[in-house]
Amino acid sequence: MVNTLFLPELREMLAQHNEVELREFCEALHPSRTADFMDGLTPDEAWQILKFADQEKAGEIFGFFEHSFQKDIIETQNRDEIAALIAELSSDDRVDILSDVDSEIKEDLLRRLPADDRRDIMRLSQYPEGTAGSMMATEFMKLSENLTIGDAIKEVGKQSEYFETIYYVYIVDDEGHLRGVVSARQLLAGLRSPQTKLADIMESALITVKTRDDQTEVVKKVARMDLLAIPVVDDENHIVGIITHDDVIDVVREEAQDDLVKSAAIEPLEDTYLNTSILTFSYKRGLWLLVLFLGSLMTATALQSYDRQLEAWAWLVPFIPMIISTGGNSGNQSATLIIAALVHGEVTVRDWFRVVTREIIMGILLGLKLGFVGYLIVVFLFPSVPGFPQVLVVPITLVMVILTGTVMGATLPLFFKRLGLDPALMSNPFVAGIVDILGILIYLTVAGLFLAPPELG
Repeated sequence: MVNTLFLPELREMLAQHNEVELREFCEALHPSRTADFMDGLTPDEAWQILKFADQEKAGEIFGFFEHSFQKDIIETQNRDEIAALIAELSSDDRVDILSDVDSEIKEDLLRRLPADDRRDIMRLSQYPEGTAGSMMATEFMKLSENLTIGDAIKEVGKQSEYFETIYYVYIVDDEGHLRGVVSARQLLAGLRSPQTKLADIMESALITVKTRDDQTEVVKKVARMDLLAIPVVDDENHIVGIITHDDVIDVVREEAQDDLVKSAAIEPLEDTYLNTSILTFSYKRGLWLLVLFLGSLMTATALQSYDRQLEAWAWLVPFIPMIISTGGNSGNQSATLIIAALVHGEVTVRDWFRVVTREIIMGILLGLKLGFVGYLIVVFLFPSVPGFPQVLVVPITLVMVILTGTVMGATLPLFFKRLGLDPALMSNPFVAGIVDILGILIYLTVAGLFLAPPELG
């Protein structure tokens, strides 16, 4: 939602070139709040305001803009000024921001950057999306294991201006291999014995990730060990970067949003909702709507094959929506739980027998509960229903349909995972379609066991 509170004042200050107040606006608030208040400005207006802040502050504010807005600014403003701003950003942010910029503009900007920054961006861009290498920042503090605590603190003081944050100091040998880590608190506590070497106080039982590790594994390690940052190493154990907790939070939010979208049978969006074109939406949503539509068509075909029975047993018809929706809902519940367990590593494909056993028990328990409720509904709210044993058709069907739904909902995500497909995207549409069809078949089969066959007309 656009915050319009300051927009008229900001535009007035820009028109008057009010340097004092615009500089104060950029400096007074946290960069995220400043970016919020600038939401609604054009890219040109936002850029003109950023020019009143110093380069470091401008980079911080710029980092809180929406990705598409950043792209618009980069592609429309003075290249030399943009290159100077990009040089102020952290290495991982630079790569993310430039990833979607027009290739010609990106190449032009790279030529304007200092050689070290250019090489760093090109190196990080080589790592596949979704890997530890694509997430890492190359600004981190590393010191030799042979330094004393006193010398290390002096070195930290000299280098601290070049780093956004210093959670840990990474200890390396003469060849750059990662040997250990020392926290800032350990360094300060070591002032009582400044001649002690870092090798004597460092933590050598390290938690690391490789450059090609999947970002999901990174998130799990950081969360499990409660780390503020985790080092990234190459195959020879050279430290090449770090991943900080804020980058992990970004990944968690992105994956949670993707899973939420997938659960509705929509492919994840590459941009925000409002910035995604209608044509893109129509493709992403239409593909799976077509799958669900065909599933519904099969359900209608199954119903049509029982026309004679439904005409003779007309009292069964009002219960069809309740039965198939209950089966689909129970299946989607199970599918969602198993998908979440797969994502968090709580369940693997090898656990299929335990999963199916649990869901069978769960399906029976839920079926008995809802079957009893269904029995009461049939008896008290539908007096037109024939008496015993016909009244048992609906509750018995509910037990069987819910059992079918829970088993299908549990097994399909494991099946798609085994095939290498995304269970979050694939499972729910198939669960809904299959359980709907099976629900009709079960319902009318049970009815056939309890009701007199319809007379041939």
